[in-house]
Amino acid sequence: MISKVGQIMLYVNNQDEAVSFWTEKVGFLVISEEDNGQGMRWIEIAPARDAETSIILHNKELVAKMEPELNLGTPSLMFFTENLELLYSNLSNKNVTVGEIVNMPSGRVFNFADTEDNYFAVMEKVNN
Repeated sequence: MISKVGQIMLYVNNQDEAVSFWTEKVGFLVISEEDNGQGMRWIEIAPARDAETSIILHNKELVAKMEPELNLGTPSLMFFTENLELLYSNLSNKNVTVGEIVNMPSGRVFNFADTEDNYFAVMEKVNN
């Protein structure tokens, strides 16, 4: 039985630029970085060291050569935050492209784009 989502693979054109975006603008941490010495490098990032799910940044071009049948499209990721306005303001102040805050039946949501124009969503989830 599957107990949780462990890692999400995100295929990017520029790994160093992606790491900078996620750490400097979004506030994620680099959990680990691996390099097999033959060009295959991957970086694990997460919002906290003890996060149950992390994102692995892979080199899109290299993976496409190794696994041509693999779907390298960006997954639709929904992040949660307890303070939507603060996150929205922080991302805006760091010149991150953000969409409008929208009221949905499940809560308030906005989207943001990384440096490769991949869009991700954030929903306000207040722990009670």
